[in-house]
Amino acid sequence: MQSITLGDVNVARVIEYEGTTRAPEAMFTDVAPQAWEEHRSWLAPDYWDVEAGLLRSCVQTWVLRSGGATILIDTGVGDAKERPAMAAFHRLNTGYLSRLQAAGVAPEDVDVVVNTHLHADHVGWNTRLVDGEWIPTFPNAQYLFPRADYEFWNPANSYRRRMEVANQNVFEDSVVPVVQAGQAVLWDESHVIDANMRLVATPGHTPGSSVVEVASGTDRAVFVGDLLHNPVQVVEPDCNSCFCEDEEAARASRRRVLGQAADEGKLVFPAHLRGGRPAMVVQRSGAKFSVQSWAPLEATV
Repeated sequence: MQSITLGDVNVARVIEYEGTTRAPEAMFTDVAPQAWEEHRSWLAPDYWDVEAGLLRSCVQTWVLRSGGATILIDTGVGDAKERPAMAAFHRLNTGYLSRLQAAGVAPEDVDVVVNTHLHADHVGWNTRLVDGEWIPTFPNAQYLFPRADYEFWNPANSYRRRMEVANQNVFEDSVVPVVQAGQAVLWDESHVIDANMRLVATPGHTPGSSVVEVASGTDRAVFVGDLLHNPVQVVEPDCNSCFCEDEEAARASRRRVLGQAADEGKLVFPAHLRGGRPAMVVQRSGAKFSVQSWAPLEATV
């Protein structure tokens, strides 16, 4: 397995599954058809299956080893989860834990679990089904939940949620058991994970959406979760996915994070980029952004 080293932090990834998703015009309603054609040369085939007319994506976990600790960023969809409104996520059996083990990580080895937000494909392996009950998959881990998302997705609270149906059952089976086990930490605007990394709120995609900033030695990186679903959002930064709860806030957060990444030379790691180019260096010219280069990570678990 290959990995990337950022100062004293080692980064690898474990893929739960990958494949095609939605049509470009369904996923990104604000992107004009000519924009896809303009950028076809570098979006296809890794991120866009032109013949099928569908985008290509993956669900994965970033595994960071820092200061002797093992930290997971997002935990995928999970097995046996009831997701009736999302056929691609419904009652899966992916072998994820075996692949995590192949990466040298047993569940009891995990020290911190970061959920960048509380959508179904970012919290699923927070828990696993044992004797008919959902229990924390990582028994020794501290789980970091953005408080804004915890409050937003809690069914006891009345919010107008764009993804209400799609996120059905997620809070109950992937969040509540962690809280009941006493392993959850709710945080607000920012949270220091360790000497090398911290969480920062970037609301919009969801109220509690966040990014993980890494600064170690001379290296800088940012794990942006669903701030970017597809690289087209680098060159079209005002374009939101169909899953964003607050579109204006999402645009503002995306531009702010891309701008900081370009200005500070941060390597950008989106949550769902598949294939051998899962991370990128971004540059900007005025209000416009582009991908300057890619950070290859060919071999994945």
